[in-house]
Amino acid sequence: MSFAFVFPGQGSQSVGMMATYGDAAVVRATFDEASAALGDDLWALVADGPAEALAQTVNTQPVMLAAGIAAWRLWREKGGRLPALVAGHSLGEYSALVAAGVLEFKHAVPLVRLRAAAMQEAVPLGTGAMAAVLGLDDAGIVTACAEAAQGEIVEPVNFNASGQTVIAGHKGAVERAMAACKAGGAKMVKALPVSAPFHSSLIRPAAVKLAARLGELELKTPTIPVINNVDVAIEHEPARIRDALVRQAYNPVRWVETIQKMAASGVTTVAECGPGKVLAGLTKRCADGVAGIALADAAAIDANLGLE
Repeated sequence: MSFAFVFPGQGSQSVGMMATYGDAAVVRATFDEASAALGDDLWALVADGPAEALAQTVNTQPVMLAAGIAAWRLWREKGGRLPALVAGHSLGEYSALVAAGVLEFKHAVPLVRLRAAAMQEAVPLGTGAMAAVLGLDDAGIVTACAEAAQGEIVEPVNFNASGQTVIAGHKGAVERAMAACKAGGAKMVKALPVSAPFHSSLIRPAAVKLAARLGELELKTPTIPVINNVDVAIEHEPARIRDALVRQAYNPVRWVETIQKMAASGVTTVAECGPGKVLAGLTKRCADGVAGIALADAAAIDANLGLE
């Protein structure tokens, strides 16, 4: 019996989300450190908004990194044990790498802002789109995307749970694929309010800038095994971790396989570290015999300190 930690990415942010952790000094200190690294007051943005500014990718990515690490530090400060494995959904992988000692937090914060800006610049606003597809198997989604492409790009980019997949690509192709998925039997197809087609091959130009910056940073050997998104692999060599992070930007998030790998390693509880409960809710739909819990507030951290 063992437990793993997972860190959320974009989509879990909300104004006031850190209030659930009370007035813990370590939480505020983490945001102060992130703000100093960027020269922006991230705490004010999270506490007071506006929501529109918080939702901007260049703000959301460093904010969610700070939120995940703040919760992680609070867990450790209260005596929480180290998990057997860690992983993060998309942006959350950077939080996992900070928790595992691979990246220094003060370097990771500006890195994810650069990542966000590069992703946005790779695809002009309004050119790309993303949509969630519920109740259609992977094969049906792949077929729908192939039929809808018509010379453009649309592809599955987030395999979040059985029957819950996200597609992304050129706006027109995504809209055609949405219609094809509905015709193919999807229970629901919903456009997502995002500013770029994240994790699609359209984002590949961003990888050049990301690779250049990662090449300037020192990455260390993980102190906790990290399962990466792009290969569903545990890497120990910094060069291989760096390469996987670059490819992660324009390749699918293989979340179902990530949770299944945890289960195969003997993990019985997956704890989502940070505000929100999305990943905790997905866990049981990814692998049998694995419970998902959310450390979304101070009370939840206190209640789960016995995990081992």
